[in-house]
Amino acid sequence: MSRTEAPPLPEPLRVPVADSHTHLDMQDGTVEEALARAAAVNVTTVVQVGCDVAGSRWAADTAAAHAAVHASVALHPNEAPRIVHGDPEGSARQRVREPGGRAALDEALAEIDALAALDHVRGVGETGLDYFRTGPEGMAAQEESFRAHIEIAKRHGKALVIHDREAHADVLRILADAGAPERTVFHCYSGDADMARICADAGYFMSFAGNVTFKNAQPLRDALAVAPTELVLVETDAPFLTPAPYRGRPNAPYLIPVTLRAMAEVKGVDEDTLAAAIADNTARAFDY
Repeated sequence: MSRTEAPPLPEPLRVPVADSHTHLDMQDGTVEEALARAAAVNVTTVVQVGCDVAGSRWAADTAAAHAAVHASVALHPNEAPRIVHGDPEGSARQRVREPGGRAALDEALAEIDALAALDHVRGVGETGLDYFRTGPEGMAAQEESFRAHIEIAKRHGKALVIHDREAHADVLRILADAGAPERTVFHCYSGDADMARICADAGYFMSFAGNVTFKNAQPLRDALAVAPTELVLVETDAPFLTPAPYRGRPNAPYLIPVTLRAMAEVKGVDEDTLAAAIADNTARAFDY
């Protein structure tokens, strides 16, 4: 089986559900094809998430053009240090960049702020902290950007979509300190059961991705088990985090049923009950 070959369509869900976090702009094929495949398995709504100014504009435009798409706009935590300090190395996904300093970050945030005012933009994110490859200078730029996004989300009454990688304590500290928006979503929830209890107490939504199906992900399943059903969402984060048994192959919104069925098993509920709850939760989280 080729690692680049798309997995087959799973058995359709009986209850329509939403993919709370996807990147259609990074997937093969057209938006129309992706939405049609998703609809074929009863994934009827997707939240398209921007990671930089251009991607956020694309998300907003795509949501304006498709009723099944809602947009979330932001500078990804790793984008903030690249804007401020430059990116002399670049990468497969990112071009080499000159440092722009604080003024360039302010300019980019002003663009996100303008997009967040649009009606079909339902979220501000993914924002937050990512300490996986970030030194102290980058951390400061990330925190500044994160605090600005929190303020934008609150001012426009939009959901805050959080990317938290190896930064749990600081993310929770900043949310408590700045005052979290009314609706806050931990995208691709990566904490343990203790953190899930903290999030539940604060009323934060926890969105689980395909990695909840991975063999080594018992702490994630433990977190899902204690997360209140009314605060649980499901996502693909496609094209990343393809659920088992298709790990490593391209992910897309039509694979939501695979993850949702695994989640229902962990929660000890039938898939229809969980799908109905998640559909309701996602609509509440993103106010659509």
